[in-house]
Amino acid sequence: MKRRDFSVSLLSAGAGTAALTLAAGAQAQGGPVEGTNYVRLSQPVPPAAGPGKIEVVEFFWYGCPHCNAFEPTLEAWVKTIPPDVEFHRIPVAFREEPYAAHQRIYYALEAMGQVNAMHRKVFYAIHNDRQRLDKPADIAAFMGKNGLDSAKFLEFYNSFSVQSKARQANKIAEAYKIDGVPALGVQGRFYTSGSLAGSNEKALQVVEFLIQRVRKGVA
Repeated sequence: MKRRDFSVSLLSAGAGTAALTLAAGAQAQGGPVEGTNYVRLSQPVPPAAGPGKIEVVEFFWYGCPHCNAFEPTLEAWVKTIPPDVEFHRIPVAFREEPYAAHQRIYYALEAMGQVNAMHRKVFYAIHNDRQRLDKPADIAAFMGKNGLDSAKFLEFYNSFSVQSKARQANKIAEAYKIDGVPALGVQGRFYTSGSLAGSNEKALQVVEFLIQRVRKGVA
């Protein structure tokens, strides 16, 4: 995947409008269409889900306003997924700053078992309180204000395991050829996004369609 400066809007003027029109028309004609509403990976990515599970991954960036707006809908959807579906988040770094710091925030919170408690709060701090959260001291202070041990958080943030997870996340995003967020991957075979599906909400409908395909063993 060619690295490029990330445009926070997948629904850019002109191209976004055309994509929405095409996606809406395709779905109206009998369901999501490959190449229009979702993409099949030429080289499948080995899923991390357990045996008998179907993996769904969200690629996101804390600084992305569309990811922030999508989070409540996604969070509600995750609560409804059936037992054979396993959901993961993958923070994306299109370049070192500020993406890498935000990747490490997520994986440090995951290591501490604090994603559920803090994930939405990080989004809120960045998009509502206008905090950048891209410097370790500022991040640690924010965590401390929200009831976490800031020193312990920094230990995880700077740990080898968190850095390793960030590198692995980059490899997975490259394998999926992710060039914008939010995006959703299914079982290492397919991905969709708001620009492909017509909206982020419709992207979840495409994901449900793809889950059914995987469940039925349809290639």
